[in-house]
Amino acid sequence: MLSIPRFASGGLAFVDIETNGGPAQRASITEIGIVQVDEDGVREWSTLIRPASRIPDYIQRLTGIDNDMVADAPTFAEVADEVFDRLDGRLFVAHNARFDHGHLRAAFRRAGLDIRPQVLCTVKLSRRLFPEYRHHGLDHLIARHGLAASARHRALADAALLWQFWQKIHSHFAPGHIEQQVRELIGHPSLPPHLAAEQLADLPDAPGVYLFYGERDGHASLPLYVGKSTRLRSRVLSHFAADHQSDRELSLSQQVRRIDWIETAGEIGALLKEAELIKQLQPTHNRLLRRNRDLCTWRLSADMVGDWQLELMHAADLDFGRHDDLFGLFRSRREATNRLRALARDHALCPPLLGLEKHTPGARCFDFQLKRCRGACNGGESPAAHGLRLIEALHGLKLESWSWTGPIGLREGTTLHVVDGWRFLGSARSEDELADVLERGRPAFDMDIYKILVRAVGRLPVVPLHAVPPPSGAAR
Repeated sequence: MLSIPRFASGGLAFVDIETNGGPAQRASITEIGIVQVDEDGVREWSTLIRPASRIPDYIQRLTGIDNDMVADAPTFAEVADEVFDRLDGRLFVAHNARFDHGHLRAAFRRAGLDIRPQVLCTVKLSRRLFPEYRHHGLDHLIARHGLAASARHRALADAALLWQFWQKIHSHFAPGHIEQQVRELIGHPSLPPHLAAEQLADLPDAPGVYLFYGERDGHASLPLYVGKSTRLRSRVLSHFAADHQSDRELSLSQQVRRIDWIETAGEIGALLKEAELIKQLQPTHNRLLRRNRDLCTWRLSADMVGDWQLELMHAADLDFGRHDDLFGLFRSRREATNRLRALARDHALCPPLLGLEKHTPGARCFDFQLKRCRGACNGGESPAAHGLRLIEALHGLKLESWSWTGPIGLREGTTLHVVDGWRFLGSARSEDELADVLERGRPAFDMDIYKILVRAVGRLPVVPLHAVPPPSGAAR
């Protein structure tokens, strides 16, 4: 008995691929194995594939597929039609199926084809049928069910193991029970293989932040990613629905084991909480909002004779929120210097007068000889005129100074976000919470928080905090 579900009228395709370790968006497949099962019986097919780049040594040792073996093999485009015909209309069954399906869909797309099969992951199916076991990798299934492995990490051999597993479960469970589990699984195709659907049952479509965790020391405690959204549920599911289009999403979906979330009053609260958590947890998949200890800015001042001077100031040495003469936020001295050089070039300013180069007083600078300076270095332009052009060039970089004498609250729904000197102190929904927040010390100046707060001040009601009533509707 072949045990084909009634809804899989076209039959089953047990699929496995091997790759050279490259991402799905490049031609990295090295072998495809397919076991077709339908009313006509069981048929096996496989082929080596020539990838776009070499196979690393560790992949060669793992799979036994080396560069000489694929040197004369067809490219995927050359066998795409045949692979398409073997998969089209069938239930696509694979172990950790998002990997195999993601790579194949990307390869089909490059070949000008689009295939959208129903996909069943045998990791998820094993987890459903045997919840008493913790591990559901293919090696665990081989040992647990006595599967006959002819050659691990070769595509056809691994695809044949999945066909064996399919037969084994039908000797343990009634076909109706298996079919019900399969129907439920393919009805939720966007969940990663190691993530239980129950974890998303209470996920709200409300503003907030979400946290993806991977496995560390046997526990789902490794911070992978922190994100924010005004619609948490939709945003979380979109990560997994898009994994065949993005290598980053594909990698994330393979690693995630647990999802947590924190609801916020609105978008600003979500942005602030996201920035706070990223700096606190340092998730492996977040690239921005990292903690930066070398934050600096240019300070513009006039000397005793009225000449304008620029000085590079660091956040550790200056209260950035309390000054009205600061321009630009930079993560390093090098970034600040490069930006000033670009302004000098674009506005024909004199680099020596900006402190960017050494210069003999009264002599022409090198940029003047290249006609990129108007002569402020040798009297060809007055210091006042050069200073005015410098102020104009810096205008777009000017930092917002703090306009209040003390802390303020930004009201978002029933929440007050407490801010002082462009530093975020915390959020409060009651008088007691507000008192606790105001007792905290001010954190260090943070560039990402500053940018969020500057936008928020223009969007949310501002409440001076010398006598603040509790937010409307908040618990007392």
